[in-house]
Amino acid sequence: MKALHQLDPKRFETPNILRGLSAASRQLAELKGVASSIPNQGILINSLGLQEAKDSSAIENIVTTHDELFRNAVFPAAVASAAAKEVARYGQALHIGWKAVVQQQLLTNKTILRVQQELEGNDAGFRKLPGTNLKTDSGAVVYTPPQDHREILDLMEDLERFINDDDVFAADPLVKMALIHYQFESIHPFYDGNGRTGRIICVLYLVKTGLLEIPVLYLSRHIVRTKSEYYRLLQRVRDTDDWESWVVYLLTAVEVTAKQGITTVNAIKDLLLKVKHRIRANYPKVYSQDLVNNLFTHPYTKIDFLRRDLGVTRLTATKYLDALVAGGVLKKQKVGRSNYYVNEPLVQILTGEAMRDGVPGL
Repeated sequence: MKALHQLDPKRFETPNILRGLSAASRQLAELKGVASSIPNQGILINSLGLQEAKDSSAIENIVTTHDELFRNAVFPAAVASAAAKEVARYGQALHIGWKAVVQQQLLTNKTILRVQQELEGNDAGFRKLPGTNLKTDSGAVVYTPPQDHREILDLMEDLERFINDDDVFAADPLVKMALIHYQFESIHPFYDGNGRTGRIICVLYLVKTGLLEIPVLYLSRHIVRTKSEYYRLLQRVRDTDDWESWVVYLLTAVEVTAKQGITTVNAIKDLLLKVKHRIRANYPKVYSQDLVNNLFTHPYTKIDFLRRDLGVTRLTATKYLDALVAGGVLKKQKVGRSNYYVNEPLVQILTGEAMRDGVPGL
């Protein structure tokens, strides 16, 4: 298996790739600008992060619902679904990786290991034992990744250098992202979690290069809808050295998901302003920016979240939430003997219902 720097950068300057690169770069730049227009970035990281976690996990047949995910965030002990808990770990792994990249301005193997550890809940690290094969659903072996532990370490060291040293390979970062994703999935360095870790690496690399400030490009939505094409083109590189089709596919994924992200972020921004103005006008004693931030950071919120975020007593937090329920801003639900409060218009945006029916009004 070759290291990426052995490829000729000029082979990625074909008309199809350059067209795809232009379209993807334009949409990605707009997404970055729209996302930065929301002052509290935690709103996007928390609420949209769960959507990426859900879609990326679905590619690996780990399936849950939005309702389960949002309830798990509020009452983790009360949600029995193992899938929901596993998807929640993905969101945490994405956040851990993002914080590390922002702090270090690098995307290192140490960070990749930490991301996978959070995903899988173990510290097995890079594969040490042979026997890993990639198979079709029918069980046929289609690809055998590197088996020797030393070779895996060498390839991951080469990949780390390719990611962080711009002088190693003179190509656009979006082209490099496609190559990095292929290489990581082909090394298949972990016993489990390679697909989800690899998709996290994509968005972390875009943050590392400055193409994004926060991880709000969710490639998994496109990949889950084109799953067979994704795997076919990965394998086509291995079988026929067809890099162009693979790169064009990833550039299209960036363009499509960036467009979707722009629509979603704009809808969240519009809804946030509506809610802010409504609470300020109708509930001046309740209104604060911290309250609005809470309602959008947590699609399902609860009394303890308000106590923590607003620094108020339990009684005050309960009064605030009940007032918003009475005014139709939130909907009150119950798990066991505990209450939680749903920002239904936000949930409709995150689940895609608002994208079909128009941004919900208040």
